[in-house]
Amino acid sequence: MANAPKANAVVSQSGGPTGVINASLVGVIEEAKKHPEIKNLYGAIHAVSGIVKENFIDLKKISDDVLETVAASPSSALGSSRDKPDDEYCKKILDVFKKQDIRYFFYIGGNDSANTCFIINNMAQQAGFELRAFHVPKTIDNDLLVTDHCPGFGTAAKFVACAIMGDDLDNRALPGIKIDCIMGRHAGFLTGAAALGKQRDDDGPHLIYLPERPITMEKFLADVEAVYKKLGRCVIAVSEGIGDTDGITWAEKVTKTDERDGHGNVQLSGTGALADYLAMRIKAKLKVKRVRADTFGYLQRSFAGLQSEVDAREARWCGRHAVQFASKDASGSVAIKRTGTGKNYAVELFRTELANVAEKTKSMPAEFINKDGNGITPAFVDYALPLTGGLPKTEYLGNKPKI
Repeated sequence: MANAPKANAVVSQSGGPTGVINASLVGVIEEAKKHPEIKNLYGAIHAVSGIVKENFIDLKKISDDVLETVAASPSSALGSSRDKPDDEYCKKILDVFKKQDIRYFFYIGGNDSANTCFIINNMAQQAGFELRAFHVPKTIDNDLLVTDHCPGFGTAAKFVACAIMGDDLDNRALPGIKIDCIMGRHAGFLTGAAALGKQRDDDGPHLIYLPERPITMEKFLADVEAVYKKLGRCVIAVSEGIGDTDGITWAEKVTKTDERDGHGNVQLSGTGALADYLAMRIKAKLKVKRVRADTFGYLQRSFAGLQSEVDAREARWCGRHAVQFASKDASGSVAIKRTGTGKNYAVELFRTELANVAEKTKSMPAEFINKDGNGITPAFVDYALPLTGGLPKTEYLGNKPKI
């Protein structure tokens, strides 16, 4: 590989924000300051839309104190975008890079962001323009290929686990049926995280439904009825992406919406329709008076004051390594490899080709889902719990035997 070019760099954040995406941004900034080949480091406001508008800020001028606060802050400090650039859009981006002598491009995002890097990198190669485009992984859905897990998932998983722990205690105090709808269009990792805080045999969630396992309404109602008859209460975690056996998501059936996001996906989040519908069907079928439903919505992406230390540390490492890789390698994507488990949990980072990540997604492995398709296995807990950095302990006295 040729010596790293002495030129400018740009970094931006794309797609849905997370609780640690700013840690990755700060990782890029602090590492870039150590590399003399990077003359200026620009932050593009609102991702690729900011690049084509040349809406940049000078990130090297930000103080270390401010950067530490940024790293601990949720959401995307530079703003984000749902734009999905096509070839023409990417050509405009490359034109800006040529104009501004930008030869380092760090894009923090999911699989579509990796694809944007991939397209622009190919265009640069065809044009004979030396560019080192690096994708820095992030997504609460945890659905990127190659990497063991994705920065952003651990913190969102901690939020979901803690929220369900509290909800379960609430449900113990005032028994009934409770439904919590959690993000996850195609992958059930985040909904599965609802079970990470279980401490007692009868702790909720008692039922977990994931996009990977279709469920009929008849089976859903039968599951709920069985748990309610046994415990006198039931806490249910449902992914927004659960579907019927005909392949159509329940959210689409319930809302009959044509609203789609910038990537052509039917809008699933931002509405409580699915949770409310399931509550209505339970009331009608089981005749239970106390049935409640909540949709976590966007709260699980950017909840201030709740970061997984493990997740934040790894997100920052990913940003740093993107710069390190770019200084000596071709373009690529940063990925995480798990090297230790349990109390000896550890990871190392490596570079993979952009083509391995671009526009590809993974689902929950079969060994993480129970045979009935309404819960997760201990293997998933072993996989996901270390990423939360640990969860609080709780106690409940109401079910203790009388002295």
